[in-house]
Amino acid sequence: MFEISVLTFNDLKEFKEMGFEGFKSISELFQSSSTLPDEQGVYCILTPINGICNFLEVGCGGHFKGKNPNVSLQELKRNWVLGSQVIYIGKAGGEGRKSTLRTRLRQYLKFGHGKPVGHWGGRLIWQIQNSSDLIVCWKSLPSQEPREYEAELIRHFVSRFGQRPFANFTD
Repeated sequence: MFEISVLTFNDLKEFKEMGFEGFKSISELFQSSSTLPDEQGVYCILTPINGICNFLEVGCGGHFKGKNPNVSLQELKRNWVLGSQVIYIGKAGGEGRKSTLRTRLRQYLKFGHGKPVGHWGGRLIWQIQNSSDLIVCWKSLPSQEPREYEAELIRHFVSRFGQRPFANFTD
C-alpha cells in the first residue's frame, strides 16, 4: 500500500499506486462523464505542465447566487504552487452527505461550463487558460470517510509546499 507521507504531488504513478483512477482530461469528461463512479471518494485536479501557467482575468466558471467566481491575476499567481502537478483536492459524499464522485464532479463540470451551480470550491481552475486540458483522477472510498482522506492529503501537501493546493481555499 502506498503511503500518503511519501507522496510528492508530482508523479501520476504515485497516484495510481494509491488507487486513484480515471486520469481523464476535463475536455474528455465534458464529452462523457459516464465513467465517473457512483460512490463516495476524493478527487484531484492535476495540471499536465510543471511550471507556471497562463491565467485568464475572467474564467468560464458560473456565477452562483450572483457571486463573481473570478479573483485577480495577482491572487492566482500568489496561489500557484511551483513543483506540484496537483492544483485541487476535493471530496464527494461521506457522513451525512449523499453526493457521489459522479454527482459532485458533474456539478463541478457544469460550473466550469458557466452554469450557476453551487460548486464554489476549486473555482480558480476555471481561470486557467486551457483548463480543458487539466486532468481529473479519483479514488472511491466506499468504507472510508472522504473528508478525513481529503484533509490528510491537504495536510501532507501543506507540509511539503507550505501552502494549500492552488485552488483549495480551505483545508
